[in-house]
Amino acid sequence: MNRYFQFDELGTNYSREFLGGLTTFLAMAYILFVNPSVLAPTGMDEGAVYVATALAAAIGTIIMGLIAKYPIALAPGMGLNAFFTYSVVIGMGIPWETALLGVFISGIIFIIITLVGIRELIINAIPAELKFAAGAGIGLFIAFIGLQNAEIVVMSEATLVEIGNLGAPSTLLAVAGIVITVIFMSLGLRGGIFYGLVATAGIGVLTGVIPMPGAIVGSVPSLAPTFGAAFTPFAEMSLGEIFTVQLMIVILTFLFVDFFDTAGTLYAVANQAGFTKDNKLPRAQRALLADSSATSIGAVLGTSTTTAYIESTSGIAAGARTGFASLVTGGLFLIALLFSPLLAVITESVTAPALIVVGVLMAGAIANIDWKKFEIAVPAFFTMIAMPLTYSIATGIALGFIMYPITMICSGRAKEVHPIMYVLFFVFIAYFVYLGE
Repeated sequence: MNRYFQFDELGTNYSREFLGGLTTFLAMAYILFVNPSVLAPTGMDEGAVYVATALAAAIGTIIMGLIAKYPIALAPGMGLNAFFTYSVVIGMGIPWETALLGVFISGIIFIIITLVGIRELIINAIPAELKFAAGAGIGLFIAFIGLQNAEIVVMSEATLVEIGNLGAPSTLLAVAGIVITVIFMSLGLRGGIFYGLVATAGIGVLTGVIPMPGAIVGSVPSLAPTFGAAFTPFAEMSLGEIFTVQLMIVILTFLFVDFFDTAGTLYAVANQAGFTKDNKLPRAQRALLADSSATSIGAVLGTSTTTAYIESTSGIAAGARTGFASLVTGGLFLIALLFSPLLAVITESVTAPALIVVGVLMAGAIANIDWKKFEIAVPAFFTMIAMPLTYSIATGIALGFIMYPITMICSGRAKEVHPIMYVLFFVFIAYFVYLGE
């Protein structure tokens, strides 16, 4: 094991890797409770989604550790789960089973283009600034959803949005949760988001805003309501009814949303750990293959797209440098299967602080963008601002990738733009033309 993960070459040991894996788990354990909450509006069973979330995270993270040997954890992605629920199922009216099929197919396509090297080629062609902008934009989008779920921000006929009733019990609980989580994070407490979630739920129970849970540890919920549901459309509809133009658009959207979300996250995590060289990630194909496989496996289990987690940086900060830390994180997700009874106290008011603080962390990527260069600032800004304002990660990415070639050409830097970026320019133009029909 020592030799396989190259402990000596990387200057690490078992205790440091275990601590790193534990830290990463605590930093992202909130997804176990937040993901079922985000997917619940689709009609999916929360208990089954909890199990699917834990298993997808465990399997994906272990694959990452064994194949790519990176201390990078995977789980159903924030932002991607919101896109699944609010854009695809609720917005487009597509059944959640069919949406899961879309996720599964996108994962299979990812595996294919990863094996032939296309995915890595495209990711390396994307300028670092746009990768950071995509990550920051997703952070803004997630934070906006959190503010809505807490009813801190509500709809307004006059101004589209306005501040809600901060005196409402559930909203007040969310506000208290935000303050508590911010304090934990400011104190440098590893796993501060998770502990903030626990504290918020505790306050909710003590004040009567949330009913007392029946238990803390219990049996593992049944996975039956979601396991294999991605394939039920084949039993109920003809191929023509399943593979509509609308579903194909959904699959393509899952493809490029996950494509660039993963690219931004992997790059950001690897860059902090010092793994990147010349804007490239060694063993990138293996890391992307682990991510692609986890997406398809997660869809079969019953959850939205599984992807790399920015919270992995907390484990890296604690000393993790190899895939052994990922094995530790994956193992802890398996143990977490026993704590599903706590789902009863994890309401939207409890998860909202986690969404907002995760948004803050992801928005930190803004600092890596050179705002003094207008030709970079414009596409980066459009990428970020469009995501929350259009309620679509896909739209933000598309607008940014359209603006980038334009500003670079006009600033006399056309030769610095990779040919693939010009191809993507026309692809996204066609995307908007289709949406406008």
